[in-house]
Amino acid sequence: MKVLFKIFGFIFWSALLMTGASLTAQPVLNESSELTESGETTDEEGPRDDVYDRNIIKDRRLISYDHIREADVFWEKRIWRVIDVREKMNKHFTWPEGPFINILLDAAMDGQITLYSTIDDKFKTKLEPDEIASMGTSVDTIITFDPDTYEEKIKVVRNDLNWEDIKKFRLKEVWFFDEETSMLLVRILGIAPLKEEYDDNGNFKFEYPMFWAYYPHCRELLARNASFNPGNDAQRMSWEDIMEMRYFSSYIMKESNVYDRRIQDYKAGIDILFEAEKIHKGIQNFEHDVWTF
Repeated sequence: MKVLFKIFGFIFWSALLMTGASLTAQPVLNESSELTESGETTDEEGPRDDVYDRNIIKDRRLISYDHIREADVFWEKRIWRVIDVREKMNKHFTWPEGPFINILLDAAMDGQITLYSTIDDKFKTKLEPDEIASMGTSVDTIITFDPDTYEEKIKVVRNDLNWEDIKKFRLKEVWFFDEETSMLLVRILGIAPLKEEYDDNGNFKFEYPMFWAYYPHCRELLARNASFNPGNDAQRMSWEDIMEMRYFSSYIMKESNVYDRRIQDYKAGIDILFEAEKIHKGIQNFEHDVWTF
């Protein structure tokens, strides 16, 4: 009797193992995949440059801000700061696989976000699609020679915007103290890429903001676009993570004041950095000074 039970048990487990192996051997087919005679799958989109599908960032749901009542805010300060992408901590803004400026411009061309004019920084004047398409482009005339007749010809060349030319971004943000949570909080209001202008001899003349993007309306877009994580390729950070966790280096160029002037309008040289650090320390110390020990 024991021998029969052992035989039936052996047959049962053998059949179960064979069934499991056949199930695991079946490739998972997508709608765009086909099974070849060798049992391998072919993807119409080409081979995947990875070992698994990355869907965490694409499927991420945005966490909305807490509602802030006007009655709960008894102090606030508006700050304009500059992010220099040439600094080591800001290199992810120029990641070749997804430059930050390209994310904003491509989304604006697709109608996902709205860009605003730099006439002011209050997000009042919307930019039209044709204005966005021609943004950062220039037209030059060059002289060429016909290889057969050696005849001189003038050719008009259109220079499109190169993401490597954007070396700085400007942020507009609000620091405020919320009485309900008893916390000093910050909210980013706008982002503006800065483009440098040079003369014919290659000498720097000035820099100017190309457009303003209203950050609260861009959060959904930024939350679903991955940024480079220098510590771990398996854990990509979204651009919304970068902004909300303040994973960037910057310096203050202006605070709200009665003259509406920037620091460089009343300071010069290294005193500009000292004044910016003074403003930064004043904001950080405000929360500490509120409490009485």
